[in-house]
Amino acid sequence: MTFRNGLNSLLRPEDSLLVLIDHQPYQLANLNSHDPHMVVNNATALAKAAKVFDVPTILTSVVADRGGLIFPQITDVFPGQEVIDRTFINTWEDRAVVDAARATGRKQLIIAGLWTEICVAMPVIQALGEGWDVTVITDASGAVSVEAHQVAIQRMIAAGANMMTWLALAAEWQRDWARADSAVALTEVIKQHAAGSGIAYLWEQQLLNTPVQGAAA
Repeated sequence: MTFRNGLNSLLRPEDSLLVLIDHQPYQLANLNSHDPHMVVNNATALAKAAKVFDVPTILTSVVADRGGLIFPQITDVFPGQEVIDRTFINTWEDRAVVDAARATGRKQLIIAGLWTEICVAMPVIQALGEGWDVTVITDASGAVSVEAHQVAIQRMIAAGANMMTWLALAAEWQRDWARADSAVALTEVIKQHAAGSGIAYLWEQQLLNTPVQGAAA
């Protein structure tokens, strides 16, 4: 196993590439490792974070005519972008997806999808063997059971993959709150999708804009 340590092991937006795999109705219907609402929320937040940081994002589905279209919450983030529809269960055996990934020139490959144990694990393991630096966003993915999700994560870690959650990734991309342009846009994503943190931010803004009773004019 290659240990991930040192500053260069952290993810950088200019080196990152996001692939979102099979966030479709069929897969969501048998999602039992997570609350389905949470997975839709987190996958959407991940997509929006990628857009904030100009991270190229590949959208792919499998047999969409039967499995359904990718959630509109995700495709709405990238209006007009082609969704690559596959027959391969393993995304990394689909030449159109791999060619699109290689065309970006980036090596920090970030993957999320449904289901973790199948449509995430297979491309992750193959891409690792081909020299990609692979990170899986676990809370924007999900499986048919808690066990399936956990075993898949263990399998991918053993193969050398890095595991993160969407908010941890967004913070790593931001790295410095002095980067004002992305900080403002990322704050909007946090307000919409980070639950307690977003509400706490809105509360803070309310308090800062509330006059103190009895204060001198």
